[in-house]
Amino acid sequence: MDNLEKHYEPNNLSDKIALGFTKFLRFLADTFFKKRYGHRAVVLETVAAVPGMVAGMIIHLRSLRKMQDDKGWIKTLLDEAENERMHLMTFINVAKPTWIERVIILMAQFIFIITYAIIYLISQRTAHRIVGYFEEEAVRSYTEYLHELETGKIEDEPAPEVAVNYWNLPLNSTLKDVVRVIRDDEAGHRDVNHQFADLINLRKKQKSNKKNQIKKEDQEKILN
Repeated sequence: MDNLEKHYEPNNLSDKIALGFTKFLRFLADTFFKKRYGHRAVVLETVAAVPGMVAGMIIHLRSLRKMQDDKGWIKTLLDEAENERMHLMTFINVAKPTWIERVIILMAQFIFIITYAIIYLISQRTAHRIVGYFEEEAVRSYTEYLHELETGKIEDEPAPEVAVNYWNLPLNSTLKDVVRVIRDDEAGHRDVNHQFADLINLRKKQKSNKKNQIKKEDQEKILN
């Protein structure tokens, strides 16, 4: 995939909060895992699979409540959650998480489900921007992981069977091939979530302009 280094520059306070939150979590991940990329992937992919499911559920319930079409957002978000889950299933076969990491996974998932749901209910735009920035960091992490594999600092190994089947990879594929396709997935999620945030921002501007126009027309009627 092209544009792997693409970065969305924050344009407002919401974007800056999203980026700051992401950088803080990146700092925690770097501090705890350092260059243990396989173990980092196991924990982070568990968290990465949460936003799509949470957002899809909230939009699903809102669509039912308001009796409005979701414009295809639900399927896109649930597909994203499933894709992230398959990333996890892949790296479980690579890293073999320890019991400590499994405890961290349980804690991180519980905390993040609640946190992300609250953020999404308060500001849907900020929530999608956060995921967009998460995925930017994921692309960087997998690029670093791939570099370690290509330079021999981390030993390459045959691709897990679950990855070969899911991405329809050649039977002789290795971990390097798996990291490449997962990195492409993350780049795709990055673009989708930034686009969703932009769409929400555009809708809000259009509604605001419409309200201002109506208010202006009402004022002109009163003056006339």
